[in-house]
Amino acid sequence: MSFRNESAADVAAEVRTGRPRDRIREGEILVCVLELVGEVGYDALTFEAVARRARASKATLYRRWETKRDMVVAAVKAGPASGGSGEPVDTGSLRGDLVALCERLDTTMRSADSTMSLMLLQAGLEDPDLCRHIEEVTGPTGAKLPASVMAAAIDRGELPAGAQAFPYEEITGSVLLLRRMNGLPAGPEYLAHLVDTILIPALRASVGSEPPLSAIFS
Repeated sequence: MSFRNESAADVAAEVRTGRPRDRIREGEILVCVLELVGEVGYDALTFEAVARRARASKATLYRRWETKRDMVVAAVKAGPASGGSGEPVDTGSLRGDLVALCERLDTTMRSADSTMSLMLLQAGLEDPDLCRHIEEVTGPTGAKLPASVMAAAIDRGELPAGAQAFPYEEITGSVLLLRRMNGLPAGPEYLAHLVDTILIPALRASVGSEPPLSAIFS
């Protein structure tokens, strides 16, 4: 992909005239953000590195995103999470909700480079608010088990009161990422098996004890 150079005069003109953001240009920049996350990781990502890769000024980046976290969240929304509906998950049953969430997460992971997905996972461990911001901006990605899904399942009697989201958030993303990195499929039959034999039993067994640690995808 080729990028146009953005001069100081371009930036100044945009500020003076209030010219609408160039959405194509912004998309090019966000592609660079994801490339760099995959190459150097979230912690080492800087505005300077993105500006160099995208041949843009730092002023252009700071005008669009106040923080590195905001920039990465925007890149995920425009890239891997762009195919998501953003709508809450509510199929009327716990099993249906879990299958829908697994499908969303698998679709998101398979639309991104596996190395970048791994780097974002590491970023979530280092900056837990990053995952929360991604969920808030994109809607349920399947990485976390929404409180609304848990509450509805408890109300329907499908889960006991006090059930914890930990098993879902510890297991699902880890399994799907591992399969993605090894080129293994995770079609509807596999996801249904994962939900029926592992996730639902684990969620039912989670009542009565606090998780020992934060889940990987929490």
